[in-house]
Amino acid sequence: MADVIQVQDLGRTYRLIGIEVPALRGLTFSVPEGQMVAIMGPSGSGKSTLLNLLGCLDRPTAGSYLLGGEEVGRKSDRALADVRNRRIGFVFQNYNLLPQMTALENVELPLIYRGIGRAERHRRAEAALASVGLEDRRRHHPMELSGGQQQRVSVARALAGEPDVILADEPTGNLDSASGEDVLRLFLELHAAGRTIVIVTHDEEVALHCERVIHLRDGLILSDEAVPVSTRRTLGEVEGI
Repeated sequence: MADVIQVQDLGRTYRLIGIEVPALRGLTFSVPEGQMVAIMGPSGSGKSTLLNLLGCLDRPTAGSYLLGGEEVGRKSDRALADVRNRRIGFVFQNYNLLPQMTALENVELPLIYRGIGRAERHRRAEAALASVGLEDRRRHHPMELSGGQQQRVSVARALAGEPDVILADEPTGNLDSASGEDVLRLFLELHAAGRTIVIVTHDEEVALHCERVIHLRDGLILSDEAVPVSTRRTLGEVEGI
C-alpha cells in the first residue's frame, strides 16, 4: 500500500526576537493510504505545528515532506495554496463555516476556488452532504444547525474536493459527548471506505478510534504505536452506543 504522507527529518524552527525556538526536531514517519492516525501530545509538543506543515499552511525549515510522492515542503505560496485546495481536506474544531451561506454553499465554496463549474460543484456538494446524512439540511444556515451538524457540514466540505488526506484538528473539541460520538462514527465510516485521515487530538477516547497513535513531546516523536485491537473502538461498537 502506497504512503500518502512521508516526512523525513522534518523540522520547524521559529525565530523570535533573535532567538531560535525549535518547534519540531527531526520527525520521520509515514502514513499509508487508508490509515486513520491520531497525533497526540501536551500543549507545546508540536501538534499544531505539525498539522500546519502537513496541511501546507507552513513550510519546514529542515527535512522533507512528500504528499502522494510529491515534495511539497519547498513549493511557492501559490503552489502550496493549490495543493491545499486540491489535495487536502480540513476539518476544524470551530467548523469554520461562513454564517451567511447555507450548508450547501459552504460545501461548494472550495470548489469555486478550483474553477469547477456550477452544475458539477452543486452535484459534488449535494453528494457530500448526503454522505454525512445532511441532505435534508442543505438549505439551512450554520446557526440553524446543531454543533454536531455543523461539524458534519465541515466534513462534507472536506470530502467534496476528493482529497488525498483529511486532516482534522480536535474535531470533537466543541461537541457534547453524543455529538462527538456521531462525528467519530462518521470518521470511522470514512476510514472503512478507504479514506486516509489524520486527527490531532488531546482526547484519549478519540485516539482509541484510530489504528495508530503518534505521541509528540518537545517537538520529538515520543512513541508511534498501533492501537491494540483489544482496545480499539470499532464502527460496530460505536453504532451500538
